[in-house]
Amino acid sequence: MSQPPSPALPGEPKPVTVHIEKWRAALPPDAWPDGFPEVGPVWRRDVFTVAEAWRAGEASPRQLLSAVLMWGYGPIGYGPWRAARSLEGDPDGKRLTHALEGLRTPALDEDVLRAAYQRLRDPKESRLPRLGPTLFTKLLYFAGYRRGAPGRQPLILDSVVRRRLPVDAGVRRESGWVSEEWLAYLGWAADQAHRRGIEPDEVEMALFHDRWG
Repeated sequence: MSQPPSPALPGEPKPVTVHIEKWRAALPPDAWPDGFPEVGPVWRRDVFTVAEAWRAGEASPRQLLSAVLMWGYGPIGYGPWRAARSLEGDPDGKRLTHALEGLRTPALDEDVLRAAYQRLRDPKESRLPRLGPTLFTKLLYFAGYRRGAPGRQPLILDSVVRRRLPVDAGVRRESGWVSEEWLAYLGWAADQAHRRGIEPDEVEMALFHDRWG
């Protein structure tokens, strides 16, 4: 009897455990993503399903952010509270809509990626409470990543990945998390992926799980 296909993406070793009941109690009903798993575990594919619905106009940016933050925080106890604070900073989703403008297009260029990153850092544009680069690069990744597309793809850059990047990736370990360093990292990851015949997010996953070498 054949086994069902694994929900894991290439390079994804395991899912994230999410205590769904705690998140249900913390998040506003309008921000709950339709079709999201009712129990943990949660895989990247689950979040990409919400992202695909958002790109099709069938999910709101608040629902997308909720899915990303549930996966991003996982079982961390303060995650639901912090996510609720982020959502409170954009009750109608207008700031998120502005931040993610351009990420629905099939092909993303450097200017679109830079603009989205900078908007999410700028309080006058789209910055939200409790949503720093470690988390908003997760949002950009799920909103904009195109599997199989050439060139730079948005990727997660958190403190773990940053610490394990080589010097030639162009990211300093101590910096202000500026957009140009994120773009340099995307370029480096795209080059590494091309050389090895893998997806750019497999590079990020290998770095995060300390399997890069």
